[in-house]
Amino acid sequence: MTFLGGVYVSRKVFIPHGCPLTLRYILAVICLSAKGFACPKSCHCSERNGLTVVQCSSRNLEEIPSDLPHNTVSLLLSSNHITKIPNQAFKNLPWLQELDMSRNAIETVDAGAFQGVTESLRALDLSHNHMQSVPKEAFARLHAKISLSNNPWHCECTLQEVLRELRLDPETVNEVSCHTAVQEEYAGKPVIQVLDSGINFCNFHHKTTDVAMFVTMFGWFTMVIAYVIYYVRHNQEDARRHLEYLKSLPSSSQISKDFDTISTVL
Repeated sequence: MTFLGGVYVSRKVFIPHGCPLTLRYILAVICLSAKGFACPKSCHCSERNGLTVVQCSSRNLEEIPSDLPHNTVSLLLSSNHITKIPNQAFKNLPWLQELDMSRNAIETVDAGAFQGVTESLRALDLSHNHMQSVPKEAFARLHAKISLSNNPWHCECTLQEVLRELRLDPETVNEVSCHTAVQEEYAGKPVIQVLDSGINFCNFHHKTTDVAMFVTMFGWFTMVIAYVIYYVRHNQEDARRHLEYLKSLPSSSQISKDFDTISTVL
């Protein structure tokens, strides 16, 4: 919007027409992009090689800030009260390399939580949260070193398939333990140790499915047999009653004798 004597490029910045063209252009670019580098109110931002480090740890946050600087390279969100990482939570952070969300209360990670940062992210810390499981798609194509230690994991087929594709932090890999498992004997043991011993949780899943199918089929078969038995017994009872009824009727010879007796009397 143009005014007499200059140009407004934002609500607060006015560039006079008297400024050199190059300077005016630089000021305009800086002002128009200022919003992309603004720091969230609850966080502290610092500069690293021309990019931004956003420090939001221990700020009592319950969700991921939505107004993060576009050039964020490191986002520190540890020790808050965040419970969920929603779809495309970091889609506007193409430079993000480090993400620390440890010591929160995260229970849910949506399938598309890390869309937009799969190529750039180098370190992801989700330790000390409340995660029991995650969808296979959540960490798809992530190249980051990931820490998943000290979560109440439920060890089953999906978790096994997720871990198989990840680059786990070697320093904390033995702290990724089964809090519960499809087989109780593995609860409390490190997941990697269990898998390295040759255990395949997906086999347990298939066996459980097979048993469930067998039980279902057996139930249906039992119902069919019970119905057939009921039908036969019911028909037998009807047949017996019909036979007794027929027996109770007078025979034709008896009727003939009775008729002859009546004729003689007459």
